[in-house]
Amino acid sequence: MKFAHHFAAFALAMLWPLLAIGQPAGQPYPSKPVHVIVPFTAGSATDILARTFGQKLSELWGQPVVVENRAGAGGTIGAAVVAKSPADGYTLLVHSAAHAYNPSIYPNLPFDTAKDFVEVVPLAGQPNVLVVAPSIGVKSVAELIALAKQKPGQLNFGSAGTGSGTHINAEKFKLAAGIDVLHIPYKGTPEALTDTMAGRVTYFFSPISAALPNVREGRLLALGVSTAKRSAALPNVPTIAESGLPGFDYNLWVGVFAPAGTPPDIVDKINKDVARLLQSAEVKERFANLGAEPMPMTPAEFKNFVRAEIDESAKVIKTAGIKAQ
Repeated sequence: MKFAHHFAAFALAMLWPLLAIGQPAGQPYPSKPVHVIVPFTAGSATDILARTFGQKLSELWGQPVVVENRAGAGGTIGAAVVAKSPADGYTLLVHSAAHAYNPSIYPNLPFDTAKDFVEVVPLAGQPNVLVVAPSIGVKSVAELIALAKQKPGQLNFGSAGTGSGTHINAEKFKLAAGIDVLHIPYKGTPEALTDTMAGRVTYFFSPISAALPNVREGRLLALGVSTAKRSAALPNVPTIAESGLPGFDYNLWVGVFAPAGTPPDIVDKINKDVARLLQSAEVKERFANLGAEPMPMTPAEFKNFVRAEIDESAKVIKTAGIKAQ
């Protein structure tokens, strides 16, 4: 019996380091690299914000924050990866407003948007900017609408993909303006911008962060911004509401999500650390250059916000007849 007791104690002592290795929950978060899935292409507005915060969080946490692009199907491919990942805070999703739109567009999603994720924190909101190539020959929103009405069904607009924020924004504009134009979905914002600059699509509601360099260098002409107030990044560009469509307002938001079941203390830590970064001079300057605005919210507030976005966008999607392609 004495031998058995000593042997059991010895075996436990030998196994304890191995057991401890398998229990990172006992260590402060994060104790290993954090993977961030972006469900859109590199260079998209969502990607730009994910990498901005990824770099700063890596510095704050002392752990690598690895950003990975998993683009396709309106952001649902990348979201599905995160939904099926362990709920330990080490795999996160940085998604745009499209996350709230997809339940109304894709009838057979491999996840439940409302139940399979926990809302962590919004990173920012920003306007889309209505851009055209100078070669198109229109210099205002009113001129674009007039041209579309003169040529019903002949003009087109690009988007970062069916159901993306750029698509929903453009459909709202189409309904408000009462125009007949053709939707051309792209894999992402960079591709849509390229074809807009080349004149292959008539116009594009681009996230302002992605469009700014091309607007400033004259490759694109900015006709209007989608939000209710002008953007400090393009102060001379009127809002769509100012340009003949009163009440028009669209805000492209980007936020962080985690798999359902992620411990509340980890969710709160990420939320508070992002809020802390939003106060830094470096991030504020970066936001100003991107034309982005902070959206401070607790996880509970962000959850309520996303639920409202799901409900409101469903009405636009139904009216516009948007379906998965």
